[in-house]
Amino acid sequence: MRNPFATSGVSELGGSDSAVVVLGLGRFGRALALQLVEDGQEVLAIDADDDVVQSLQGTLTHVVRADTTNEDALRQLSVPDFTRAVVGIGSHVEASILTASNLLTFGVPHIWAKAISEAHGRILRQLGVHHVVRPETDMGRKVAHLVGGTMQDFIEVGADFAMVTTAAPAEIVGRPLGQTGLRQKHGVTVVAVCPGGSEWTYATAETVLTPQHSVVVAGPVKAAERFARLARR
Repeated sequence: MRNPFATSGVSELGGSDSAVVVLGLGRFGRALALQLVEDGQEVLAIDADDDVVQSLQGTLTHVVRADTTNEDALRQLSVPDFTRAVVGIGSHVEASILTASNLLTFGVPHIWAKAISEAHGRILRQLGVHHVVRPETDMGRKVAHLVGGTMQDFIEVGADFAMVTTAAPAEIVGRPLGQTGLRQKHGVTVVAVCPGGSEWTYATAETVLTPQHSVVVAGPVKAAERFARLARR
């Protein structure tokens, strides 16, 4: 069967390493697709709702109305040629699972999928989805850390590793970082520093902090949390 999208550039898009296909354009999928385009990525966005598709015409590289659970429809859109795909469908769990299954059947090497519950995420992982995200839960955890008052920012990296921005605790102020025994004592490493109102820069063993410094530390989540609490003292 002739690919009806070949002349529109969609088929060529799938062969580009910088291209991403986003399937499902709810709040999460739409925001992600728009950010990818803003960051210079090419995006093929697919949704079954014609109103949603029409609203995004001209803002994304390509936006197409199609049933993402239909394997033949996705093949006609050259989705098997993409190396990166995001399943943004959350509220319709069956559609999310069927769409993810199609991508796995195609052998797409990097798949992200939104999950709306632990059970939904577990099924996606059991299917073989490489990256399962739960935006509301992930953001809730991040905000909870910030509400605690000692962290300026919190980024979880993997299952048990985080990067935390916090004020410099008194015990590491006034002497070179290499002499503080920070990793041995607290299990974290200072990776970047920022004097008040200045730009961030890499930390070195010779860096000497003042009370005005903010720091980014990396380490296991619990260790990073404990270290941030030292800023209160």
